[in-house]
Amino acid sequence: MTESLITARAFFERARAGQLTAVRCGSCGELAIPPKELCPACHARAWQPVPLVGEGTIASFTVIRVAPRAHAADAPYAIAVVKLQEGVSILGRIVDIPLDKVAVGLPVRFRPLGAQDQTSIGFGPLG
Repeated sequence: MTESLITARAFFERARAGQLTAVRCGSCGELAIPPKELCPACHARAWQPVPLVGEGTIASFTVIRVAPRAHAADAPYAIAVVKLQEGVSILGRIVDIPLDKVAVGLPVRFRPLGAQDQTSIGFGPLG
C-alpha cells in the first residue's frame, strides 16, 4: 500500500504554518482537499501536493448555538463550506466576522486556528 505524499498529519502541520495545501492526482488531474487515500475520480494513488491561495467564498454555513462541551464557551459561532478559488471546497470555522455579516457569497481567507497542539481550519475576512 502506497502512502500519499501529504498525509492528514502533514496537511494540518502545513495549515498550522499558514499554508493550505491540496493534492492533485498525477493520473487524472483531480484536485482534493483534505488529502485522501485514493483519487475520488480515478481511484489512483498518484498524489502531488499543491499549495492553495487560501481565498474563496462561503458556499453554505450554519451557526452553532449549542456546541459540544469542548467548544461550549465559544458558542455561538459559524461553520462554513468555503469554495476556494482553485475550485475545491473545505469546511472551516468563521472567525473575526460578526455572525450577522456571515452570508453565502461572502469572500473569505484561510486562517489557521490553533488550540494547544491541535490545528483546525478557519476563515476570516479578506485583508
